[in-house]
Amino acid sequence: MAGREDDEHDPPILDDKTEAEAKSSERDMAPQGPGTSIHRSGSRPQLDLSKAEIQGNFEERDPTILLPNQSDDISHLALDIGGSLIKLLYFSRHEDYSNDDDKRKKTIKERLGLTNGKLRSYPVLGGRLHFVKFETHKINECLDFIHSKQLHRRDPYPWSSKTLPLGTGVIKVTGGGAYKFADLFKERLGVSIEKEDEMHCLVSGANFLLKAIRHEAYTHMEGEKEFVQIEPNDLYPYLLVNVGSGVSIIKVDGEGKFERVSGTNVGGGTYWGLGRLLTKCKSFDELLELSQKGDNSTIDMLVGDIYGGMDYSKIGLSASTIASSFGKAISENKELEDYRPEDISLSLLRMISYNIGQISYLNALRFGLKRIFFGGFFIRGHAYTMDTISFAVHFWSKGDMQAMFLRHEGFLGAMGAFMSYEKHGLDDLMSHQLVERFPMGAPYTGGNIHGPPLGDLNEKISWMEKFVRRGTEITAPVPMTPSKTTGLGGFDVPSSRGSALRSDASALNVGVLHLVPTLEVFPLLADPKMYEPNTIDLSDQGEREYWLKVLSEHLPDLVDTAVASEGGTEDAKRRGDAFARAFSAHLARLMEEPAAYGKLGLANLLELREECLREFQFVDAYRSIKQRENEASLAVLPDLLEELDSMTEEARLLTLIEGVLAANIFDWGSRACVDLYHKGTIIEIYRMSRNKMQRPWRVDDFDAFKERMLGSGGKQPHRHKRALLFVDNSGADVILGMLPLAREFLRRGTEVVLVANSLPALNDVTAMELPDIVAGAAKHCDILRRAAEMGGLLVDAMVNPGDGSKNDLTSAPLMVVENGCGSPCIDLRQVSSELAAAAKDADLVVLEGMGRALHTNFNAQFKCEALKLAMVKNQRLAEKLINGNIYDSVCRYEPPSLS
Repeated sequence: MAGREDDEHDPPILDDKTEAEAKSSERDMAPQGPGTSIHRSGSRPQLDLSKAEIQGNFEERDPTILLPNQSDDISHLALDIGGSLIKLLYFSRHEDYSNDDDKRKKTIKERLGLTNGKLRSYPVLGGRLHFVKFETHKINECLDFIHSKQLHRRDPYPWSSKTLPLGTGVIKVTGGGAYKFADLFKERLGVSIEKEDEMHCLVSGANFLLKAIRHEAYTHMEGEKEFVQIEPNDLYPYLLVNVGSGVSIIKVDGEGKFERVSGTNVGGGTYWGLGRLLTKCKSFDELLELSQKGDNSTIDMLVGDIYGGMDYSKIGLSASTIASSFGKAISENKELEDYRPEDISLSLLRMISYNIGQISYLNALRFGLKRIFFGGFFIRGHAYTMDTISFAVHFWSKGDMQAMFLRHEGFLGAMGAFMSYEKHGLDDLMSHQLVERFPMGAPYTGGNIHGPPLGDLNEKISWMEKFVRRGTEITAPVPMTPSKTTGLGGFDVPSSRGSALRSDASALNVGVLHLVPTLEVFPLLADPKMYEPNTIDLSDQGEREYWLKVLSEHLPDLVDTAVASEGGTEDAKRRGDAFARAFSAHLARLMEEPAAYGKLGLANLLELREECLREFQFVDAYRSIKQRENEASLAVLPDLLEELDSMTEEARLLTLIEGVLAANIFDWGSRACVDLYHKGTIIEIYRMSRNKMQRPWRVDDFDAFKERMLGSGGKQPHRHKRALLFVDNSGADVILGMLPLAREFLRRGTEVVLVANSLPALNDVTAMELPDIVAGAAKHCDILRRAAEMGGLLVDAMVNPGDGSKNDLTSAPLMVVENGCGSPCIDLRQVSSELAAAAKDADLVVLEGMGRALHTNFNAQFKCEALKLAMVKNQRLAEKLINGNIYDSVCRYEPPSLS
């Protein structure tokens, strides 16, 4: 008889702690809930889950999801209650940021043709989906968690924000516990349970996650993870193998179209039951732990045992292939106690995993399917289990099929139950609308499967101080699985100093999944499916170790700057120390497990740093530095503009490009540049840099760009219609470099859109700061003044006519849009809706700076012309990318891609 696919019959996970120890541990390690300070904006008719993003680890199984367009203060809840685990998924509204430049944004919306509601100040904010686990035998702790957040007092339909009176609420629940605990939910919380079909929820949850999350699926062979991008249009059909106590094999043909086609009663319950009888292990995880130290060749009969240590190469069997599981126990004169428990556990694991892999392969072969996804209680991210199943599928299919696993596989049922709410809003969600964040502290609670339920920042800092040391000796909050824990992820209390990470723990971590409806794919990418933002491949160990070391060495300066930006108060020092501990923990984790946070690139590392700063409430660490540098640069701008206007057209264009490259030296993210700041003023450094701008540059396409701008052989070029200028740093970079270049396009009648960060990152200029900078520059230039007025940047400003560019007055507007991110780099698969709208009429993209033009997008191809400008401020990057040296310059001009 085939086994059940659910885990309602899974064996209970024994907790060796006393009740008092568990309660003490929970107090110390209580997971941070969603934002406690909730800002209510205007009501909306339904939950707006379009364009969501993950906040958490790509490899973490159950990240929280952010809904940035959601403007209601609501909570929304669904559960999957199995025999061993309760999986809880809830939505939370989180605090939004306001923007005061409504008139400017109204002008831009009109010019770009954006409708109301599409344009937001901070697209990476809104709402989140959180994933939480409890042990089922601690159901009361789950109910306490729900009650503490008042999740049961919300209208079950997500578009409503009203609080319900007790006794009238309804919660969607799947799993056997929906029947078993219905009365308890009514008694404790005053809510009714609406039961949802388990298999329907399982498939519905898998369909959503595979389509909506870019790196949801991964392969696992010989300990190596590789993330797989699956196009939503190419998802179906597939085989879903759910391994609980037994195994269910489901053929999925589309939304709501699925059939259970097979199964087996040999599953996780078999492994646990036989393992408990044969080894006396007291928990499922203890049994798994034993398997990692085992040698199955002492008990399994291998091909080599039959053929005198030789392979049976004629039929493709190596000497180490298992001919008969437990086969040696037949011929050896031994009793059970003569075999090591570790060897028994491994032999059992391989026997059952191989069996599951082979049956799954045969069913895939039967239906002509190439894609098999595995999940369930038995898998749970355990490295050896996944390797064994993967080997079986690969072996029997002769490499034609791959076993794949899901990061959120433990939450498929809860996700499906969530989606069973009417008008849940998730149907049209796309992968570019999900952003994953990795905050400290896990969204787990309850018994041993729990991290700190941190109620506020002070609790988080206290926990960091208690369990996380600065530097390389990090004991937490990197996910660990010491003995006597369930191994289900979270950030456990270290069992002792120096506890090591389990090699298979990474897949069980959890992040926060942010849903961001305002993010879109940049429409000028030549081929979005082939686009890879990261230039440096951090899967290479040497590259990874180098860049992790660079970020670690820069950390003390960053902490000092962040603390100083808030007056050096004791509170700021404490938060700065907590940030250093947290980011050091992230780096140590990634050094140990490169795939812990999904597919790792340099852009991901830099964004992780900025998110970590914001987590400890350092919103803009370089604010005062940026202000000081902006003032110094604006003071010398009039002289520069006068110098430029005295030049011939050709000389001016060269000087402008030299100016952009020279001014790009100002980058507080570069160690070499930070050292330069101690050797002179901003103007002295800029002049020094300008004087060194001798052609040819390391990458020098200036002549091709000049011909496009000025023409050749008497042919007049056509002007660009709209240029998108992606700006980098504050101060001289934007004011003495990019603004004069923008002015040149404007005087030629080209519309200019300055693209800047939505959120602060190092000393990068933001879209919020640019209008004031432009207003300051416009006091000295009629071209900038007139263009800024037309672009809505000088809404109420009264500026004096400038230095006499009156003969070049332009009718082209100068606009500012945000890019949708808060990182020194940019992933053009996820940009703001206003940038996407601005791009539709653009025929030139200018990417400036190391982060946007070198670390990312150096190899990006566009449908329009592209100009990539940067000074290289890192020796290794210079050698790797352009075979050059530090302070070499890149001027890369590319015509539209034909792809």
